[in-house]
Amino acid sequence: MFDVITIGSATLDVFIESDDAKIVSVYSKEKRSDFMSFPYGSKIEIDDFSRNIGGGAINTATNFANLGFKTSTVVKMGNDEMAPLIEKKIKNFGIDTSNVIHSKKGLTGFSIILVSFQGDRTVLAHRGENARIEKEDIDFDNLKNTKWIYLAPLAGESNKLLDKIAAFATKNKIKLAINAGTTAIKKGAKYFGKIVEACDILILNKEEASLLTQIEVRPDTKTEFFSREKIHPDLKEIFKELRNKNHSIILITDGKNGAIAYDGKKFYKAPEFPAKVRSTLGAGDSFASTFVASIEKFKGDIEKSLCFASVNSASCVEVFGAQEGLINFKEIEEKLNKNKEYKIEVICD
Repeated sequence: MFDVITIGSATLDVFIESDDAKIVSVYSKEKRSDFMSFPYGSKIEIDDFSRNIGGGAINTATNFANLGFKTSTVVKMGNDEMAPLIEKKIKNFGIDTSNVIHSKKGLTGFSIILVSFQGDRTVLAHRGENARIEKEDIDFDNLKNTKWIYLAPLAGESNKLLDKIAAFATKNKIKLAINAGTTAIKKGAKYFGKIVEACDILILNKEEASLLTQIEVRPDTKTEFFSREKIHPDLKEIFKELRNKNHSIILITDGKNGAIAYDGKKFYKAPEFPAKVRSTLGAGDSFASTFVASIEKFKGDIEKSLCFASVNSASCVEVFGAQEGLINFKEIEEKLNKNKEYKIEVICD
């Protein structure tokens, strides 16, 4: 019996940091866009370099295991030299690999992460077999033996599994957390609505939530995302649109602005926990999976779960790699005890 099974992608990540990277901002009437740039035709010196395993399913599985949960993962790897390397590292983290899918052809997912001096990153991603998980690849009987399924973003053809996994979880009374990603959301509310109805925790960033509901969060200096007075009225509408009629928790993140959760009765606003940012890669996975793990451990305490998620995410961004900065429940609590001024704001609907 597993506590959680994650489903999603597995990659080999190569991190590259160069002080020669420039951030170029381009303004139009409607918006500002930022680009990372390097001198064209030049040889660029690398200031720091590392490699590690990554991908949504692996990052979250590693965190769940580190938090003491018995964890397995469903990922698909190619027929190349990277696959056994990734699987060995997965096992070293204490993650069960009985649900790992091995393709006889194709390549394992691979990413190059360009890290700027600001700590943010641009990712060059080759999806590989991550984009080709089929229903027949998954041993659904084995998936029955878990309390939670955590569904990370699925790329390409793998997106066709979303509704099937959601229906499976409902039928077998398995708790379901979904962090679907933009590719799935672009299929529209008609398709994604059934999936939302099945989940216990739905995790989206602000842009994804707006895209899914077709509700624009209009700029308003008096009601910013993190206004002390109230929740932005457009965000309120998004939360109410997304929450199913039963028991779901909706969690919307907004980068440096923190996150807001909604349970149908109250809004819970979590500011960003202080951290010295080195790389933001994996921060979202850390936040989302720690929130789900804490909801299970603390019996649905949203306020406490947001605190723990914020701390673990902050720890993650202080180092290179999506897993190196992860800490356990005891270490998270120690950090919270040293930062007693950090609070979650609770607002009644």
